[in-house]
Amino acid sequence: MAGRGRRTALSSAGPLRHKTDRDKMNAFALFASVLPLAALWLYGFATARIDRRRPSLSALMNEHRFAWVDQASRRDTPLDAILAGNIMNAVSFFASTTALLILALFTVIGQLPQFLPALSAIAFGAAHSTLDMQIHNVMLLVLFVYAFLSFTLSLRQFNHFCILLGALDHADPTPREEIRTIARINAMAAQRFNAGIRSYYFAIPMVAWFVSGWAAIVVTLATIVLLLHREYFSDARWLVARITPH
Repeated sequence: MAGRGRRTALSSAGPLRHKTDRDKMNAFALFASVLPLAALWLYGFATARIDRRRPSLSALMNEHRFAWVDQASRRDTPLDAILAGNIMNAVSFFASTTALLILALFTVIGQLPQFLPALSAIAFGAAHSTLDMQIHNVMLLVLFVYAFLSFTLSLRQFNHFCILLGALDHADPTPREEIRTIARINAMAAQRFNAGIRSYYFAIPMVAWFVSGWAAIVVTLATIVLLLHREYFSDARWLVARITPH
């Protein structure tokens, strides 16, 4: 009877131990999950200082935004409204797509036990615990909420730009300070749009996390290198720099 009771106790303790292991948080998995978000913030912080020594492609384009507004102040045609409308359509598309992704993530978080077998099937090596999956999906949600806020703020600022552009008086020369202010509003909107786009780039290592934590780290570093190359060493940057005084 004593042996049977001991075996019963051990068999009942097994599932409890297994459940505890599945719910335990992995520190390395948490680090790999937070890293893309940290890299997104640090990238914006670092590039703002790099621009002081070597202007990025985005910084160079800001000079052409000033030239755009300067030319728009001298012509009374629908061309500038068409250009601004095309830009706003692109921003609106990304904002709508991001809103759908946020809703999808809420669905995944709410029904994680049903999605867990499919997510664990693509893991290379040891599968992530349930708690790791929950935390990572929340991190992914934070990333896309940040992207959505960036796109909507960009859309709002582009709307301000359109109003200011339409309010230009073509009968008299526009003051240079007014032109620079309108161009600055356009640059601010583009900056927020770029922040939202970068969120999509850093969503790639967040997805790679489901394969393994190491995959997320490697893809995060590769994403940083890719973005730095596009902003500071790409052919597009070289061509724009040739025609931009800086």
